[in-house]
Amino acid sequence: MRIILNGKKAGLPAVRDAIECARQQGEVEVRVTWEGGDVARLVDEAIAEGCDRLVAGGGDGTVNELAAALMGHPEASRPELAILPLGTANDFARGCGIPDDLNEALTLARSGNAVAVDLVKANERHFINMATGGFGAQITATTPTALKHFMGGGAYTLNGLLQALRFSPYEGTLETPHGSLKAAAIVGAIGNGCQAGGGQVLCPNARINDGLLEVVALLAFPATALEQVISEIRAPGPDNQYVKWMQAPWAEYRGEDPTPINLDGEPISARCVRFEVCPDAIRLVVPNDCPLLSPSAE
Repeated sequence: MRIILNGKKAGLPAVRDAIECARQQGEVEVRVTWEGGDVARLVDEAIAEGCDRLVAGGGDGTVNELAAALMGHPEASRPELAILPLGTANDFARGCGIPDDLNEALTLARSGNAVAVDLVKANERHFINMATGGFGAQITATTPTALKHFMGGGAYTLNGLLQALRFSPYEGTLETPHGSLKAAAIVGAIGNGCQAGGGQVLCPNARINDGLLEVVALLAFPATALEQVISEIRAPGPDNQYVKWMQAPWAEYRGEDPTPINLDGEPISARCVRFEVCPDAIRLVVPNDCPLLSPSAE
């Protein structure tokens, strides 16, 4: 078992203690990142050296980097992936039910079962948890507290937030196998996992092994429809007027202007993005009762 450890976490006493404890149960190798590109290089080295299980030691960004790096190799040569959650939010790990306790997480990483799970390709990039676009992506870097309140269902603050930020919805078209939706969107989420933004469940029906994306979009609405929007946020559905919900193996967004998008927290800006599921892309170590596994697909 080889841990690829975010260099910012390498000196933490709790991390060092947990790794030393894990070494009492068997061999544990550690490789520490220092700068951009290290994760991909370390994954290359691990595969060349025959490592069969890697551990992402870090937050959601580290998990994303390792998963994306694995996709650069033939499927047959990809090691299994486990997670040692060391980030602030750890949205993907928590969604999977991976323990916050470092000793418990490393025990799972060593002895847990690996299952085939999906990744999502966004143009030429990959993500494992969620993409968010529009309003949420725009304010993540500047007002994370407001984002959490809004995305967490605090829709009573929505009207005030939009006025304060003078937010202009993004005009665009969303294509899926279900058809075409042309609208002005405030925020959208494409989920493989279910939560982002520090524990906010945006895609409650998303599963990591069902071959589907969960697509949720909040469309522009008049102030007089606020009560209806609040109701629809609590129960998103395909027939809603303002909070649209659907599941599909792919979705393509085309905007009139570049739209800010976060892929597992990594920002990009694009006028056109095609999201497509990569079924059974990697093998991920999760608890036996992982809530993000679809029973019908196990």
